[in-house]
Amino acid sequence: MQKIRNIAIIAHVDHGKTTLVDKMLLAGKLFRDDKTELDQFLDSNDLERERGITILAKNVSINYKDYKINIIDTPGHADFGGEVERVLNMADGVLLLVDAFEGPMPQTRFVLQKAIALGLKPVVVINKVDKPNCRPEEVQEMVFDLMFSLDASEEQLDFATVYGSAKQGWMSNDWEKPSGDILPLLDAIIEHIPEPAVLKGTPQMQITSLDYSNYVGRIAVGRIHRGELREGMDVALCKRDGSIVKSRIKELDVFEGLGRTKVQSVQSGDICAIVGIEGFEIGDTIADMNNPEPLAPIAIDEPTMSMLFTINDSPFFGKDGKYVTSRHIYERLMRELDKNLAMRVEPSDSADAWIVYGRGVLHLSILIETMRREGYELQVGQPQVIIKEKNGIKSEPVEQLTINLPEKSAGKIIDIVTKRKGEMQSMEKKGDRIHLEFTIPSRGIIGLTNNVLTVSAGEAVIAHRFLEYQPWKGEIEKRQNGSIIAMETGNAFAYALDKLQDRGRFFIEPQTDVYAGQIVGEHAKEGDLVVNVTKSKKLTNVRASGSDEKAHLAPPVIFSLEQALEYIKDDEYVELTPVAMRLRKIVPDENERKRIRLKTKTE
Repeated sequence: MQKIRNIAIIAHVDHGKTTLVDKMLLAGKLFRDDKTELDQFLDSNDLERERGITILAKNVSINYKDYKINIIDTPGHADFGGEVERVLNMADGVLLLVDAFEGPMPQTRFVLQKAIALGLKPVVVINKVDKPNCRPEEVQEMVFDLMFSLDASEEQLDFATVYGSAKQGWMSNDWEKPSGDILPLLDAIIEHIPEPAVLKGTPQMQITSLDYSNYVGRIAVGRIHRGELREGMDVALCKRDGSIVKSRIKELDVFEGLGRTKVQSVQSGDICAIVGIEGFEIGDTIADMNNPEPLAPIAIDEPTMSMLFTINDSPFFGKDGKYVTSRHIYERLMRELDKNLAMRVEPSDSADAWIVYGRGVLHLSILIETMRREGYELQVGQPQVIIKEKNGIKSEPVEQLTINLPEKSAGKIIDIVTKRKGEMQSMEKKGDRIHLEFTIPSRGIIGLTNNVLTVSAGEAVIAHRFLEYQPWKGEIEKRQNGSIIAMETGNAFAYALDKLQDRGRFFIEPQTDVYAGQIVGEHAKEGDLVVNVTKSKKLTNVRASGSDEKAHLAPPVIFSLEQALEYIKDDEYVELTPVAMRLRKIVPDENERKRIRLKTKTE
């Protein structure tokens, strides 16, 4: 029997998954207790910390009672399904973490469905039982119903449940009797999660993740399916397309705590990192040199959304960024394809632009934000859903949308969603809040979050996941209001903005540099409006008391990257540099835009 347990952690965004793993690391004596307050160890990426979500799956391990527990932290968001699908292949069981008040949420269902299909054994952790109005028994029933609806086997439905509060650092088999530590959870993992089967024979290992080091290059990470791998061994790399490449293992590492330890050999069932394999992709198999037997490649859901990426050609090009040419952007997108399984890149009609396909606006915006922080300048177009056509019938991606919100704003929000071709499936009252479920085309979700949060005064909780392709639902009405566009390049004056306030709301502050063709606000009516925001007050020698009143400006609307992507129309771009985000018209010249409009009308 091998004293190894491989577990993946499944949870909805913000149910306390990363906090729980930090406490498990603490129980494994990996760092001092006084250090836990300073850091979240797993969400180490800046973007993950700012947004409070897990984007990249990570591996750590702890030693407890002579057992080695390999923990794989998975993203909870359906947009990062590519991450989830590959890491679940490394696990033998899952910890399903559920909030004791909210119960299972749609994103949890997404990852759980994948885990149950792979036959993984769950241990349910009902977290946050210290919250007022929590309902642990009801939530356990809800988890059982959810697993039953996902066709779980008898064995999977006979799951162990542990209750506790990850934040306070305790777990117990009875939620009304808190224990002083997290050890009951570790005991439950050892007792209920099966040990990996030891398969004898020629070695097989599927590459499910990759790491990168400046010294040794790309490192293959995966779980050994069968046999044994040794340092210095000659192996065959079986690729997706069926070709087989000879290779050699230079170094073998296993995960110990937060780092890795070099070893001479690794047995079947353990998770390891291999240095020295060249030209591999995620899903490839490392097999025996003389008798290579590849494992089935990882199946990945198709992308549902595309976006145009192009170089920055605005008048402010090259001011802030380090990487601005088309070669830089192309090479960066190619590097992303190495590890981002659910992404595709295709060349566009123009030489300096590419169409990037992904799983949703969040999936693509995380890539854009990462590139921006690395010093890239680029422009991106409006997100477009991928339409499929078969036998003359158009079909489009449809998603399940759930909104949890205060009762008073339910009517308005139902109205907003149905206008976007959403169909209500269920409506439940939970306390003083209402839980709504819809099916809605992916097109209808673009720009929806902004509207729902405005109407519900920021109180709505929104989640959505891809369901399937369905026949085209018809046209959806877009943003009606036009844009306010800067006429000249220069510095925006408070005087000019003050005089134009009745025309709409602005996205810029006084003293902001603007250029001709930049979108500086939203028009109060339909149709675009070109204005001069760089006009200063002319001084005259006539002074009347009261004529020099101060400009009273409303605060500008500040967009996040996702909001900006969802806001723009099809003739607009979002321009991104390391220090700024601007909206602009694709064609900056007003006369040229008029010519194009006339041409399309006559056609």
